[in-house]
Amino acid sequence: MMRYCTKCVQPDTRPGIVFNEQGVCPACTFMEQAPAVDWEQRRRELEAIAEYGRSHSSHGYDCLVGVSGGKDSTRQAMYVRDELNLNPLLVNCGYPPEQLVDRGAENIANLVELGFDMISYCPAPQTWKRLQWEGLQRYGNFLKSSEMALYASAPRVSLAYQIPLVFLGENPAVTVGELCIGTTDGNANMVKNGNTIAGGPDTVMPPDMPVNKTILYRFPSDEETENSLMRIVYLGYYIEDFGKVKNAEFSMAHGMKVRTDPPEDIGDITGHEALDEDFVIVNQMFKYIKLGFGKVVDQVSEEVRRGTMTRDEAVRLARLYDGKCARRYVDSFCRYFKISHEEFDSIVERFRNRDIWKKKNGQWCLAVDFDNTPII
Repeated sequence: MMRYCTKCVQPDTRPGIVFNEQGVCPACTFMEQAPAVDWEQRRRELEAIAEYGRSHSSHGYDCLVGVSGGKDSTRQAMYVRDELNLNPLLVNCGYPPEQLVDRGAENIANLVELGFDMISYCPAPQTWKRLQWEGLQRYGNFLKSSEMALYASAPRVSLAYQIPLVFLGENPAVTVGELCIGTTDGNANMVKNGNTIAGGPDTVMPPDMPVNKTILYRFPSDEETENSLMRIVYLGYYIEDFGKVKNAEFSMAHGMKVRTDPPEDIGDITGHEALDEDFVIVNQMFKYIKLGFGKVVDQVSEEVRRGTMTRDEAVRLARLYDGKCARRYVDSFCRYFKISHEEFDSIVERFRNRDIWKKKNGQWCLAVDFDNTPII
């Protein structure tokens, strides 16, 4: 039976989440320890990492930063350049033109205009869509393969250009309690063990697809990362106010465009996440069906941990908006995959988690309330 964290509203259905005896999720436990963090010591560690980049500079670049043009990557790129005084090469794993929205293209253009060199890392659209379809059919997650390409992009460029220092954003072990990556510090070398991307494209490849079609989805091997002296770092671990709201405020002040849709259409109370394409809204609805929570639960849980929102307010917002997805996004999704609405609805129901969803008066609802009492 699903349980909610007694401090935030994170459920224990997220893969790898284990609550403690008090019913508190790992992310809340880490946040409780935050006041004891020696941020000056972390800054010294970060300066040493920056020096590693300078001493291993290649082609004039000290490091790589994976970017989408969104709130986290915009702040990361500018922090690396303006605070650490490094010369970064940005790597953008681009969506195919059929999926990319104008807002996403404008945000990438904005980041370039802020004065950065950037490499576009663009897998073939035909392979991209086919792997997405396999992910949808097998896992109810059509963005599974897209995440693989995203996380493989900067490390792949690192090998090609011999730039060993790579910066990512937040450590998911600390922010959401995803402990399978094996580290709760700034070391991101094992990010490939994350829940979504573990196993690589072999987990979604159709039998007749040649392996060479999926190279851009494959994270470098342990041997390759070790031999190349690759060092992948969660930059957010070293920045005290690194988070959704602060990063968005910073990036919006530097030209980032956000969504203007109401939260009941997009299942998002901020409008400043996952800006480069819109199918993520459909994917969050799938996550809601499979795991009982979507983006809003993640958003409000972080604010509760940071002390900027009460748990009661988090519950209210989650009830109103979590898992919402306007029909126009489903329409677009169906056109993209050339399927009917009936086929889409059939796939949704195939992945509905009957352990946490029950019917009440003919309607599906979650079987447990946020205070962990059964509804049905």
